[in-house]
Amino acid sequence: MELRHLRYFVVTAEAQHFTRAAELLGMAQPPLSQQIRQLEQEVGTPLFDRTGRGVMLNDAGRAFLACAQDILHRAQAAVQTAQRAARGEVGELTLGFTESASFNGVVTALIRQYRQQYPDVEMTLSQGDSETLVARLREGAIDAAFVRPPFALDGGLTFTQLAEEPLVVALPLGHALARRKRLTPADLTQERFILYSRKSGYGLSADIMAACRQHGLNPLIGQRAPQLSSAVNLVAAGMGVAVVPESLRHLRPDGVVYRPFALDWPRAVLGLAVRQDRLEGKVENLLRLTRKA
Repeated sequence: MELRHLRYFVVTAEAQHFTRAAELLGMAQPPLSQQIRQLEQEVGTPLFDRTGRGVMLNDAGRAFLACAQDILHRAQAAVQTAQRAARGEVGELTLGFTESASFNGVVTALIRQYRQQYPDVEMTLSQGDSETLVARLREGAIDAAFVRPPFALDGGLTFTQLAEEPLVVALPLGHALARRKRLTPADLTQERFILYSRKSGYGLSADIMAACRQHGLNPLIGQRAPQLSSAVNLVAAGMGVAVVPESLRHLRPDGVVYRPFALDWPRAVLGLAVRQDRLEGKVENLLRLTRKA
């Protein structure tokens, strides 16, 4: 049984006349009559009572009409749902983000805008460090990720930069350097650094250490933290100082103050990584909003 046969039947039932129904369907009356007869043969019973002036549904036809209308409605709904999915208006988006990305106003505004524009897309958030998120993105476990470079762009990944933040120094409250408005590498000669280095050895911490050495400071490493917020919390505990992206000023544990760090390089870059071979509608929409941010 084909959907077109159901449509022919519904239009004929509503018009109660073969000729009028044929006109509405844009076809000749004899082929329509033939299609209806084939449908009745397939159902196994007449659906219409033929009269000299038209046709009328019999009991079987009236019962069949409700089902046929429901089937056509569901088929149309299925088509519309598929089209909406292709446009990225429905479905599920698994979005990875580094912990520090959650403190960046551009990222939070972008997520809010996406949810407002695509309320029927279920967004699942997955937190992790940049290296782990990039690996999961390559595996196809997540659709996109807000991460911090460096990482290899091989494997079909693309990266769209969202923000390039200056650095600040997180200091324990009451620290002598907190009286200064701006700090230089030379100011931190006697300080113990709290790092949040990556497993690979690359990343923002490594760049900060390299920049300090370029300015004649060989940083004293006091502690290593698994992530940026942990580094700031260790600062609050008096374990040392930490150089972090400016957006982490929003993280304000008791006992921590922030001061600008006088380095032109490095900057804390943050952006969206996606796979080129998975630029489906929902990911394309997120990428489009990212490029406008």
